[in-house]
Amino acid sequence: MPDDMSRPPRTGLFGLVAGLWARREVRFLIVGGANTLMAWFLFAGSHAILGDSVPYLALLIPTYGIGIPIAFTSQRVLVFDTHGNAWVDFARYCLVQLSAIGMNAAVLAFMVELLNLPVLLAQTVAIGVVIVLTYFSHLLFSFRRPAPSGERLPEEV
Repeated sequence: MPDDMSRPPRTGLFGLVAGLWARREVRFLIVGGANTLMAWFLFAGSHAILGDSVPYLALLIPTYGIGIPIAFTSQRVLVFDTHGNAWVDFARYCLVQLSAIGMNAAVLAFMVELLNLPVLLAQTVAIGVVIVLTYFSHLLFSFRRPAPSGERLPEEV
């Protein structure tokens, strides 16, 4: 397999896209954005169909339940590119997502009950808050890998 030095530099639109895709934050925004849109549409569709017959906070549970396996797989493969025990990663991922459900519910209830925002607008804002917090949780916990033995972190200057 040739190393990166033997390949010609990527230019133009392809080079820009490849350069952006190389950044984990960009991949998280794209993959997470697709997963978030899917979850939002599931929530909005459920809310539209069921209306007030089911409390809006209860709709978070099936929304997350459907989204977790899809989001885990896409983030593990496309965003964090981790290998190893997928079950350990999945258990950690689920712990983060359980806290995300709690955060989502708290922000959603606050905005609907105290600020009197419409449910779908409040859910859109709540998801935005949760996205930022879950990125760092997944980076530092769900998909974290220990540094290879013998490697030392750079000392502070």
